[in-house]
Amino acid sequence: MKPFAKVTKDDLAFFENILPGRVFSGEAISTDYDHDEMTEYGHYLPEAVLQALTAEEISKVLRYCNEHNIAVTPRGAGTGLCGGCVAIDGGIVLSTEKMKKVIEVDTKNMTATVEPGVLLMEFPKSLEGTGLFYPPDPGEKTATMGGNAMTNAGGMRAVRYGVTRDYILGMEVVLADGSIVELGGKTVKTSSGYSLLNLMIGSEGTLGFLTKLTVKLVPEPKTNLSLLIPFDDLDTCIEAVPSVLGCGCDPTAVEFMEREVIASAETYLGKQFPDTSANAYLLVRLDGASADALKPAIDTLTDLALSLGAKDVLLADTDERKESIWNARGAFLEAIKGSTPSMDECDVVVPRDQIAAFVKKSVEIGKHMNVRIRSFGHAGDGNLHIYACQDDLTDAEWKSSVREVMNALYDAARALGGEVSGEHGVGHAKKAFLAESVGETQMKLMRGVKAAFDTNGILNPGKVI
Repeated sequence: MKPFAKVTKDDLAFFENILPGRVFSGEAISTDYDHDEMTEYGHYLPEAVLQALTAEEISKVLRYCNEHNIAVTPRGAGTGLCGGCVAIDGGIVLSTEKMKKVIEVDTKNMTATVEPGVLLMEFPKSLEGTGLFYPPDPGEKTATMGGNAMTNAGGMRAVRYGVTRDYILGMEVVLADGSIVELGGKTVKTSSGYSLLNLMIGSEGTLGFLTKLTVKLVPEPKTNLSLLIPFDDLDTCIEAVPSVLGCGCDPTAVEFMEREVIASAETYLGKQFPDTSANAYLLVRLDGASADALKPAIDTLTDLALSLGAKDVLLADTDERKESIWNARGAFLEAIKGSTPSMDECDVVVPRDQIAAFVKKSVEIGKHMNVRIRSFGHAGDGNLHIYACQDDLTDAEWKSSVREVMNALYDAARALGGEVSGEHGVGHAKKAFLAESVGETQMKLMRGVKAAFDTNGILNPGKVI
């Protein structure tokens, strides 16, 4: 494939004609656009940033870039963790940050249609009073709905409700040649040829540019309660997970956390966690019709946890108690990030019965390689977030050590039947690990899919494959 063309003054003039006042180049480009949340993966300033408002504008831009061989990097809020929205091949960043309309909430069909730039934390406001809610709950609430769709984001409620893919019914997508296509719609089932919609979900903007999203809504639970379950050690904590999942209580979330990560969150938030007596914790959320309806599940989980070695079972049944726990959980990433000069993340997912084995292995790897490892994650679905921290290592020592740590972690996950990413995607940072994980046959198929959608390879080049 020939090298991408540089953006010229004529190109900028063309873009300005389409998007007046929303084209930025040179010193007018904010450095916010040269990275995502993981600055460990480098800084890549694009040659131009374009802020789109409509699918028609995006269509004209893509058609032009396809004809002139200009690389296009789609970008939402830039909250990714694998370098998926940065312009590693130059060209333009095409941003959806201004496409923030909730187009429709259809209570009869229990769907909502939104533009891709709608923020996850803003979307629930449009559902107030409908009795419906959108279950996917990724930890980064300032992410966009479109970004969640393009990475198939998961979140803490995935144990019960599933991930983003399970709630996407339709998309409007602009292809690399400028064609606008509708994939899916409001129907809840289909057996109509290949599922191009599902190919697009999780494709990280490499196959098409998402301009509209239709999602499924479900009845909102009337109440929720949380159980904080302390354990003396991480092994006992993690080994309790299969029993918690299999006891018939249908938990909405099952998270695990270590005391060291909680301490970092306390420092970061300036607030004390409700309990600091244990080395490891399970955090279980239950949704239901009423507090009384949830009582049998609470009793069952309490008896089960104590029989499995828990020190106690603490009930969070008020907003204040729930917020004190879940706010801390939500701050873990930023707290770890703030405790070290640099860090790298391993976002693997393993079979549920291998969670304990992988967590143990990650601890061993950290000790063996003298790198501080911090972990937390979605114990209920096997998606673990393992962070390697630079701390006092020199940049040269860190570069060598983190490479060895990541190789060892991904090797361990693969040996346990795991996958490279559970919810953050591949981007450009994890491409080599994906290729090692799935093998050449699958990579060849993926490259074939990419070529069918994007013949000239202009869409988010250098990502995933």
